[in-house]
Amino acid sequence: MQSDPPKAKKPVDRTATMSFLEHLEELRWRIIKGLIGVLIGVVIAFIFSDFFVEQVMLGPTRGEFFMYDILRVDAVTFELQSRRLPGQFFTFWGTLFVMGFVIGSPVFIYQVWSFVEPALERKEKKKSFFSAFFITLFFLMGVAFGYLILVPFALQFFAQFQISDIIRNDFDINAYFSSVSMWVIACGLIFQIPVISYALSKIGLLTPEFLKKYRRHSIIVALIISAFLTPPDPISQILIAVPLTVLYEFSIWVSRFAVRKRKKDLAEAIEGTADDS
Repeated sequence: MQSDPPKAKKPVDRTATMSFLEHLEELRWRIIKGLIGVLIGVVIAFIFSDFFVEQVMLGPTRGEFFMYDILRVDAVTFELQSRRLPGQFFTFWGTLFVMGFVIGSPVFIYQVWSFVEPALERKEKKKSFFSAFFITLFFLMGVAFGYLILVPFALQFFAQFQISDIIRNDFDINAYFSSVSMWVIACGLIFQIPVISYALSKIGLLTPEFLKKYRRHSIIVALIISAFLTPPDPISQILIAVPLTVLYEFSIWVSRFAVRKRKKDLAEAIEGTADDS
């Protein structure tokens, strides 16, 4: 009597057998590796500090900034003042840290996502790299949108807004740096909406039907968020609200894809369990 061929052993998922402390230890090393990537980015930013400070951070203060011509903005040049003793010092190093974070963000995002993704699906290095690539892509798209679109409109609005001719706009260097950094990083985080939609849909907390049901509400939320992030200028608010609405619509498609993939993985898992029994 011929015996059945031995079944191939399934790879053991190490993440399923790790203790809580082992998970914390892995998270700690993932964060350390990600911060090393950011540190390398800071070193690169320091090497090219003249370019990043003069052309990137201070570029939008000049009327000849290239985006003003592209956006057809009637721009004015405005000067910055340092009203505190360490004002320029903090701005210099703050600029390098922000630029370093943006440069090192691919490494940081890959390390964090490599820790999170096994909770969503089976861990595969190639899959983690692919997912981290799209997270980084959306983040950098948001950063570019914030710097190239939102910042020029917002700065020129504040630079040219006056309630009286006897009041002159003199902006503090620290306030300028904080505002520009906040607008840029906030846009980078906002562009993660499709990624959040995928993650929540993959674990069953979100469905495309739910997103479709609250589509109209999302437009109101987008306008509220844009009102917080932008000056009281309708153009700037629309510039944020429109991409948010587009990202929400894209998130519906992403959620549909994630739910379909989740159902497929569950069916394969049930089938595999039945075969084992």
